[in-house]
Amino acid sequence: MRDIAIVGVGMHPWGKWPEKKFVELGVVAARNALKDAGMKWQDIQFVVGGSTVYSGTPGILDGSCLTEEMGWPGIPVINHYNACATGAYSLDVARSRIMAGLCDVAMCVAMDSTPKGFFGPTETNDPKDLDILRFRMGATNPSYFGLYARRRMEECGMTEEDLALVKVKNSRHGMHNPNARYQKEFTMEEILASPMVSDPLRLYELCSTSDGAAAVILAGADIAKKFNSRPISVAALSAITPKYPDAIINLPKVSTDSTYNVTPEKRYQKMVADLAYEKAGIGPEDLDFAEVYDLSSAWELDWYEFIGLCERGGAERLLRDGDTALGGRIPVNPSGGLASFGEAAPAQGLAQICEMVWQLRDQAGKRQVQEAKVGLAINFGLQGNCSCIIAKR
Repeated sequence: MRDIAIVGVGMHPWGKWPEKKFVELGVVAARNALKDAGMKWQDIQFVVGGSTVYSGTPGILDGSCLTEEMGWPGIPVINHYNACATGAYSLDVARSRIMAGLCDVAMCVAMDSTPKGFFGPTETNDPKDLDILRFRMGATNPSYFGLYARRRMEECGMTEEDLALVKVKNSRHGMHNPNARYQKEFTMEEILASPMVSDPLRLYELCSTSDGAAAVILAGADIAKKFNSRPISVAALSAITPKYPDAIINLPKVSTDSTYNVTPEKRYQKMVADLAYEKAGIGPEDLDFAEVYDLSSAWELDWYEFIGLCERGGAERLLRDGDTALGGRIPVNPSGGLASFGEAAPAQGLAQICEMVWQLRDQAGKRQVQEAKVGLAINFGLQGNCSCIIAKR
C-alpha cells in the first residue's frame, strides 16, 4: 500500500473579511501551499474542495470556483461538505485517489465566509431545514454547548474557573499565531467578566464565527521529496459517524438523541481516536501535542479524555497542572484553537493539519512544541461527522 505524505500547507488568516469573496481566501491559501511545496499549479492532478452552505451555489462548488480563479487545470475536482470534519474527509478522498494510483499529487482546499454573530438559519429559510427548526426552538449552538458543559460540571466537577482557564491557555498560544483572528492574551478576570451567553458558558468561552481558508497538498511518499525536503507522514486517518445508541444531539429529533445512553469510554469521539491509534501503531502516550475542536471551553476538556490523555473526570487536573499548556507534558491546541481562530467550518480541519505540519517541521515560532515528532488532530461536527488524523515527521 502506498504511503502518503504532506508536502505543502497554506492558509489565509482568520478574521472577518466582508470586502473579500470567499474564493479569494481560498486562492491565497492555495498559493501559499504551492509555494510551501515548491510546486506550480500545473503540478496538481486532483482537487478536493471543502464547500460551505453559507455562500449559496458558489459555496457548494467552491473547489470548482477555486480552480476557475487559479486557471482551469483540466483535472478532476470534488466538492463536498462534512461540516466541521470536512477537512479530514477531504484528505481521505485525496489520499484514496493517490493510493489507488489514479494520481500522484492532490490538493485539499476549503474556505468559508460566515455570518456575523453565532450561526443562524441560511438565507433560504427552508422550513424543512433541521437547523432552522432547532434555531426556532431555541436550540442554537451555544444552547446545546451549554447543556454539555452543565452536564460536565455535574459529572466531573468542572468549575467556571476551569472553563476560563481553557481560554486563558489557548489565548496565550494564539497570541503567537499570525493566522489567528485573536492574537491577544485574555486574563481570567476578563473572561469571567464577559457576558453569560448560555449558562455556564460566557462569551469568551465560545468560539466566534470567522472567515478563513486553508490548503493542504498530498503526494505519494515515494515522490514527496521531489517537491519538499521535509515531507510529513500521514500515519493514520480515521473518519466515522455515530452508531446507535451513541447518537448526537440533533434537535428537533430529540427522541432520537441517546448520546448519554453509552459510557464516555464508548462514545464515538473516543472510537475515532482509538481507530487512528490502531492504524498508526501508537498510543496516546506517544503524542507530543494535539489539536482538538474547542467549540466551547468545556468541549476541549472532553477531548482530553476522548483521545486518551486521562481517564474520565481527569481533564480538569491536567489543565490546572499546566500539562496541556506549551511547556507542559502534552500541549493541546498550540495553534490557539477555535478560541483564537473562530469557526470557519469546512476549513478548520485543514487548519488543524497546517498547524501539525508547522509543529512537526519546527516552524511554529514562539508557539513551538519542543522536539515534536507526533501530532494528532481531531474534530466533529453537524450530523456526527467525526475525524482524526495522526501525523509524524
